[in-house]
Amino acid sequence: MYEERRLRKRIGIFLSFGFIPLAAFTFVVLIPFIFGLFVTFTNWSGTQSHIEFLGLKNYIQAFTDLQFWTSMGITFRYTVWVLVLTNVIALGLALLVVSGVKGQNGFRAAFFTPNLIGGVILGFIWLFIFSRVFVYLGRALNIGLFTESWIGDSQKALWALIVVAVWQMSGYMMLIYIAGLIGIPQSVIEAASIDGATGWRILLKIKIPMIIPSITISLFLTLQKAFMTFDTNLSLTHGGPYNSTELAAMHIYNDAFKLRNYGPGQAKAILFFAIVAALALLQVVLLKKREIEAL
Repeated sequence: MYEERRLRKRIGIFLSFGFIPLAAFTFVVLIPFIFGLFVTFTNWSGTQSHIEFLGLKNYIQAFTDLQFWTSMGITFRYTVWVLVLTNVIALGLALLVVSGVKGQNGFRAAFFTPNLIGGVILGFIWLFIFSRVFVYLGRALNIGLFTESWIGDSQKALWALIVVAVWQMSGYMMLIYIAGLIGIPQSVIEAASIDGATGWRILLKIKIPMIIPSITISLFLTLQKAFMTFDTNLSLTHGGPYNSTELAAMHIYNDAFKLRNYGPGQAKAILFFAIVAALALLQVVLLKKREIEAL
């Protein structure tokens, strides 16, 4: 009797707290993923009733699509720059706001605010800035870098995307670094200062090794968000000019939903998912080893 009551209590707790998130994950993530995996082996276009099994034909087509790998190359270049710049700037901002500077709470709020703006809106805001504000200032002040809109230049448009991504994500990563820096025992820093360690030496030899967990999380999140960039890409550059800023997520979207190549498009999405998952896992494993070494 007691065991039955205990079991009913556990089921009630699960239904109260775990059922809704589990159901949401199942219907929003798991079932679409399984259906998408099924589509990669068929010729389904989204409308016909008769579905033909094609085997690995869609994957072969995805592997041999040069435009897909071109977009992957652009995505890798974009991700590397965003990864490095975001985390360097975020760490710098975190060091600034924990240094005791006057108004540091206001700085934290200001630096974090861009992360609250949605990607599509953010893209339209920066489209106006790059196309109007910077061009006006560049011509008025004779700054050659800004006399023409970056969005219309195939050499600079990707840098426009990078600037926006770094501006948006740095504040969020800053909070993660702040949590790590606050967790460093002050006695360790004071002891190093007494021994004659300078600010740079304390940063490189004490602070950075002790915030490796924060670095692991920040790099993982930045890597994931940079690879999956779509909304800003859509509203800021729309993949142009001449597909010079067409990231992998946008290429897959265009192939699947605009050209209605659901099978090859979904196959590319699965390949893209596997590449991102492998890179993220590799990054976490390597930095976890550094965490153990730093202990």
